[in-house]
Amino acid sequence: MKKAIVVVDMQRDFVDGALGTQEAQAMLPRLLQKLKEEWEQGSFMIFTKDTHTADYLQTQEGKKLPVKHCIKGTAGWELVPELQRYADMGVLVVEKPSFGAVRLPEHLKDAKEIELVGLCTDICVISNALLLKAFFPETPIRVDASCCAGVTPETHKKALDAMRMCQIDVRE
Repeated sequence: MKKAIVVVDMQRDFVDGALGTQEAQAMLPRLLQKLKEEWEQGSFMIFTKDTHTADYLQTQEGKKLPVKHCIKGTAGWELVPELQRYADMGVLVVEKPSFGAVRLPEHLKDAKEIELVGLCTDICVISNALLLKAFFPETPIRVDASCCAGVTPETHKKALDAMRMCQIDVRE
């Protein structure tokens, strides 16, 4: 596999739902264009889905972020409608109960380069970028900042700076 695109948590709750932001909504057209181009070039794509259960508020994360979101089976857990067609065409979708998708490395071990896009830059994108960098220190790991959004613009920028410090290539 030449290039892999990891699309992190592009779910309704993070775009226009419980934890949605204007930045996530504004970024979506750029992401759609990028994915169209990558699909046409034959890049391998994998989507992650933040996946919680009904007892979310009793979890450690739920106690620190007491906003129910991405509860499996709810509308907010679903991919944004504009991306559902990729899942329907067979793009691998990996559910993850926490910030990092620990199953990602097994699916990306043959990638010559890995690029991450999606939400939220300052939580799940950075977690997965660092996880992949730890597993694949010699594989170029990139983040397309124009196709990401953070919880706030300030924390988005801080996460990009932190990733740069960890030798992840950030493209603006």
